[in-house]
Amino acid sequence: MKLLFTKMQGLGNDFVVIDAINQPVEMTPALAQKLGDRRFGVGCDQLLIVERAQQPGVDFRYRIFNGDGSEVEQCGNGARCFVRFVVDKQLTHKTAIRVETKSGIIEPRLADDGLVTVDMGVPIFEPARIPFSSESDAVVQPLEVNGERLAITAVSMGNPHAVQVVGNVDSAPVETLGPAIEHHPRFPARVNAGFMQVVDEHSIRLRVFERGAGETLACGTGACAAVVAGIQRQLLASPVRVATCGGELSIAWGGPGSPVLMTGPAVSVFEGSIEI
Repeated sequence: MKLLFTKMQGLGNDFVVIDAINQPVEMTPALAQKLGDRRFGVGCDQLLIVERAQQPGVDFRYRIFNGDGSEVEQCGNGARCFVRFVVDKQLTHKTAIRVETKSGIIEPRLADDGLVTVDMGVPIFEPARIPFSSESDAVVQPLEVNGERLAITAVSMGNPHAVQVVGNVDSAPVETLGPAIEHHPRFPARVNAGFMQVVDEHSIRLRVFERGAGETLACGTGACAAVVAGIQRQLLASPVRVATCGGELSIAWGGPGSPVLMTGPAVSVFEGSIEI
């Protein structure tokens, strides 16, 4: 059977996007691993599955699989590519849509200039809902990793993040601390590890070691989580320009109880098909 797909990217965070409305697709962890393999498959950080909505008042259902086959709750860069895909494929005539995800409803909006703004929802700080094992709800929490005592802020943007402040992202030990943080026992669902360098109150540099994918060139939910953490720690003020290895995002947040708004590009790279 041939499976049609579109390769897309948002700031170098790359995706295989599959229309599961107009072709039969039964995504499994093994198939996700095969498609995501950069040597034997198509290659991507995540696979995005476009499905029919399962509840009223929503336009589509959005499923996300990491390259390791695990299904996850949310992906910010993927959300931007999602709305670009459904508009380009004429699956909708709307430029603002409501999309159901594993973690709730998101609302991406495609602007005339090609940039996409996504209402990523209200950030979650309660440890049990992140989930994060802690007896305290303090903004800054200690985390013992590889014999080091880190100061992190735990937050969920529909998926769990542990954000720490570093002096320089270029020299931050992402390759060694990232996997250790991802699999830390205090994060029972694993976690995305963010390394944030504060440039000024409206600008940061960021690297993220993503759960199930490793370090990516950009992470949309990671950018949202970093900005939220920085504002909570009184290091940043909205809006914030987030410079990632793949490019820049703009993140705006009005404070606790308010949704996070993420704006950035989404680009189609090529169309293809693969035998499965």
